[in-house]
Amino acid sequence: MIPVPANTRVWLAAGVTDMRTGFPSLAAQAEAVLQQDAFAGHPFMFRGRRGDLVKVIWWDGQGACMFTKRLERGHLAWPSAKEGKVALTLAQLAMLLEGIDWRTPQRTWQPLRAG
Repeated sequence: MIPVPANTRVWLAAGVTDMRTGFPSLAAQAEAVLQQDAFAGHPFMFRGRRGDLVKVIWWDGQGACMFTKRLERGHLAWPSAKEGKVALTLAQLAMLLEGIDWRTPQRTWQPLRAG
């Protein structure tokens, strides 16, 4: 798993990204399109056209980091918007990287009924 401190925000870039790009181009996209500082330590996620590949970039304080994951089966749950950004929690990040649809998680417990 990506070593993400608890106080960071995970930013997901809506739409698709050219997966041939490296950290410099993705960092520029984070700053221009997402309007976020790519060197603030927050992870930024980008998805490929087929939906089975994701790249995550972040600055860990010492250097630029890039994580790439390709699902062998299935696809990554991604917002349907063509542009913009979405903030994820660390739990949603973990679900997304496991191929679980983080947009509609189902709880296994039932809330207590009053009375």
